[in-house]
Amino acid sequence: MGAEESLALIFADIFKQQERPLYLLALRLTKSHQQAKDIIQDVFLKLWEERHRINEIKNMEAWLYTLTENKIIDFLRKQASEMRLKAAVDERMASLLDDTEAGLQAKESNQIIRKAIDLLPPQRKLIYQLSKENDLSYQEIAGHLNISKHTVKNQLSTAVAFIRSFFKKSLKLF
Repeated sequence: MGAEESLALIFADIFKQQERPLYLLALRLTKSHQQAKDIIQDVFLKLWEERHRINEIKNMEAWLYTLTENKIIDFLRKQASEMRLKAAVDERMASLLDDTEAGLQAKESNQIIRKAIDLLPPQRKLIYQLSKENDLSYQEIAGHLNISKHTVKNQLSTAVAFIRSFFKKSLKLF
């Protein structure tokens, strides 16, 4: 029997003795059969790659246990990192959806307000637009339209009341 065959037999014997306890350890810590199997496969793959050193390893059980423990820690770190990433992505997506929903609501609100403004009588609509859209003062509007400041104030007050009422009624429909 050659040296390679001898190492293969020693490896097989170690595998038979240690595979089950290491698997159970990995399963207990990962809570996943597949992950436990993958970890144990990695552990024994590493042992196979190091088979020429099998006789140099003083305490094989401790060596395998340490290697298994390190693989489990790597897995748990990766899993925690993925969970943080997923949480961050979920949070960002929720934020985007909220922004999108808020944007849609704002757009709908603006459409309702636009419709209400369009329903105002022409003079009242003009006064409203000069005040709210062009940011002119009562005095500036009065001078521009050759009407009193008091008329501007009354017309604007009536326009705002109508728009509010129209908006509330429109929201109830939705």
